[in-house]
Amino acid sequence: MYYIAYIHGMMFAMSNIDANLSLFRLGTELRRRRLARGLTQAQLAGLARLSRAVVIRAEQGDPTIAIGNIARLLGATGAELHVDALRLPTLEEAQTLFRDE
Repeated sequence: MYYIAYIHGMMFAMSNIDANLSLFRLGTELRRRRLARGLTQAQLAGLARLSRAVVIRAEQGDPTIAIGNIARLLGATGAELHVDALRLPTLEEAQTLFRDE
């Protein structure tokens, strides 16, 4: 079973199989939205009443971030969650997820 979160044009699949891709997309979209609003990580943290460390971890796709904190960060950027169908990763997303570090 797949649960899909849809955030203003970006889809984020919530399943055990593609959790890393989902978290990558979520973090990428959060960062994009923050930068589009001209906010620093500290400013976004202040708006969401969270620490800057939580913002950093969320933007990096850290799987230990509580969903409530993700919701607070997204809400602070004006985002809303919706459910939608899963899509395959782009080549760029796949390369980023599987690159050697």
